[in-house]
Amino acid sequence: MLLILTEDQGAQMGALGTKGLQTPNMDAIARQGVLFRSAFVAYPVCSPSKGALYTGLYPHTNGLRSLTQNFFVPASKLTPAQLNNPVYNHGRIRDSVPTLIERLRGAGYYTGVSMKLHVSPNHKFPFDEWIRNPQEDHCGVTGNPNKDLAVNFIRNAQDKGAPWFLLYNISQPHRPFRNSDQEPIAVDPSEAEIPPFLPDTPVVRKDWAEYLDSIQCADSRVGEALAALDETGCSNDTLVIFLGDHGPAFQRGKMTLYDFGLRVPMAIKGPGIGTGAVSEDLVSEIDIMPTILDYLGLERPDLQHGLSLLPILRGEGDAQGHEYVFGEIHHDYIFFPAGSAERGTRDHGMQERSVFDGRFHLIYRENLDQPRDVNSDIHQWNRWRNRTWDETIAQKHRFPRQYEIIREQDPMRLGGTPLQFEFYDTKTDPDEMTDLAGNVDHKAEFNRLLEALRKWAVRTGDEFITLGGPSG
Repeated sequence: MLLILTEDQGAQMGALGTKGLQTPNMDAIARQGVLFRSAFVAYPVCSPSKGALYTGLYPHTNGLRSLTQNFFVPASKLTPAQLNNPVYNHGRIRDSVPTLIERLRGAGYYTGVSMKLHVSPNHKFPFDEWIRNPQEDHCGVTGNPNKDLAVNFIRNAQDKGAPWFLLYNISQPHRPFRNSDQEPIAVDPSEAEIPPFLPDTPVVRKDWAEYLDSIQCADSRVGEALAALDETGCSNDTLVIFLGDHGPAFQRGKMTLYDFGLRVPMAIKGPGIGTGAVSEDLVSEIDIMPTILDYLGLERPDLQHGLSLLPILRGEGDAQGHEYVFGEIHHDYIFFPAGSAERGTRDHGMQERSVFDGRFHLIYRENLDQPRDVNSDIHQWNRWRNRTWDETIAQKHRFPRQYEIIREQDPMRLGGTPLQFEFYDTKTDPDEMTDLAGNVDHKAEFNRLLEALRKWAVRTGDEFITLGGPSG
């Protein structure tokens, strides 16, 4: 099994019709298997998204509710300082929750992970090999160094006579992108289609083109992984899953519950799976673990929120996805007492939840007066070369709606007011620019989704919002 995971790639892909973008290797997986056009993550930032993927559970249930440290070593090699790191210990997968890697390891699979872990605690992820990619941040390099690492891993598994599972992480299109001021990129800004919640200026077009170029760099890494299957004779007997871990580092993307932050590309191919199929069913990353276990005939844990996609992958007539998909954000933060580098105390900032039924999308927030996290790569130029955020501020008089969007997203710095409810009809408004939360014509749909969100919060034990019980 080969699980390919790109970083910060929203639903921008050649097979999804993104203008100006060419992704032949990602598209090949879709063409040879099933492309899911309505795939979502449970949480739009790295660690909690990965935690949901690994456990089949929403973050408030599995315990990993915020970013953690990326200690890319086996648990036995963690130092005392790492083990006592307050961020590492702040949110973590509960010991009572089985992970996909624990289940596969117990079933005799030889397991490997490349480049990144970024979940905790490490002992819940007993990989046999920890593979450091030499070219993880480069595009257009000569040779296939990442392919060679994948080949070596597969050969090691073959030498042991063991089936294998490789989580093949790709750092692109995480910022910083290739700087088109200093080197040519493969995407023409004039051919791109700018989302309407971003100001359409030459600066933003340049930033968006650099993002699409980074996706094309990621596509070349996907090609290396597929080439490793060819070289080792595994192309016809490997389950290949490709998806992004959440939306991109633009406003309304990463660390937000809008469609742009939660919707991702997903395609699956392998023995027994239909070819050239396109599914519009609502699916989530929490479905990956139960799908893999079902595909292998392994027993699922007693508690999982995801469902097996195997009936959809096999083209069974009565197969269907979710009635609703849900998303969440916990704006947790840590206080470090003066003079203490070892421990901090934690508190809960703003809480955000969302529910989507394939057309209508409801976003709900609590603790509106509490801190709201905005990742540095969403707004920072110096380290992450984000051109769009500052340009939105500079062009606020020409693009007042786009400026108001970032004011709401970053109230602590820009003085905006986040809304308790937002409600969108994505059939008529796919970019979610017209909030219908107060529209009486949509009161029935609004109430239906709010009730679905409340029942989900109760069913999954979401104690951090009052919809599900007393706030934690």
